[in-house]
Amino acid sequence: MGMHRGELADFLRRSRERLTPRDVGLVEGPRRRTPGLRREEVAVLAGMSADYYMRLEQARSPQPSDQLLAALTRALRLTADERDHLYLLAGHRPPEGARAGEYLRPSLLYLLDRLDGVPVQVLSDLGDLLAQNDLALALFGCVCTVAPEDRNVVLRWFTEPAVRDHFTAEEHEEHGRELVADLRAAVARRGDDEASRALVARLRAASAEFTALWDRHEVAVRRAHRYRLRHPELGAIEFDCELLATPAADQRLRVFTPPPGGTDALDVLRVLGPQHRCAEEPA
Repeated sequence: MGMHRGELADFLRRSRERLTPRDVGLVEGPRRRTPGLRREEVAVLAGMSADYYMRLEQARSPQPSDQLLAALTRALRLTADERDHLYLLAGHRPPEGARAGEYLRPSLLYLLDRLDGVPVQVLSDLGDLLAQNDLALALFGCVCTVAPEDRNVVLRWFTEPAVRDHFTAEEHEEHGRELVADLRAAVARRGDDEASRALVARLRAASAEFTALWDRHEVAVRRAHRYRLRHPELGAIEFDCELLATPAADQRLRVFTPPPGGTDALDVLRVLGPQHRCAEEPA
């Protein structure tokens, strides 16, 4: 990721000019011929030399470190979006966004209720099933008999053989590889945090198959793929799955839509409702 010195210099200057001394707790004083803060003031607020900051605004500095960018974010009172823009211009990956954990925003729950025409699930980036609508219950089953710590699609795939009965046999190997490759990417994004370590340790202890796939270090973020399922009432059915990012960095909306001409399965799922699968374990 390259550094865009000219754009970075312009963004810093514009951000500095939008602030007043009062915005950052400084005395305004007389004789301010130009708008905004002075370069020297920004340098003091960021804890860097005035000469280095001046070179940043003149597009002739070396690449700033993450620590310097964090200091500039605080000094210039940047929003989260402006901070991310600053990091990208400086040639760095922006910091990971705030995590929601198991908390679901009311607007997301509202959306889940309104998307009642297709199966929809909300998953964490590690594969924890956080919520699903009635059609998803009818398609995969419910979680009422499953302990919260076990409601993880990766864990269930590698530790509960019955889960694979919902998928055609020729899909098993590819599906397992995709789950592990996506989990690899999520763990790296999280910086190997406690939740990631605990899940991976549990999977490695429980499944030799998972361990072998994990050790291959394949990485592939799942964004869209085709599901070929074996439903107890509908038989072999297909759904296209789209994974949509939510405002929280660690949550994803998983939407299942039928391929062209495949709406009959949805019609039957609506008739069956979620109750017929609630005695079963979810996929």
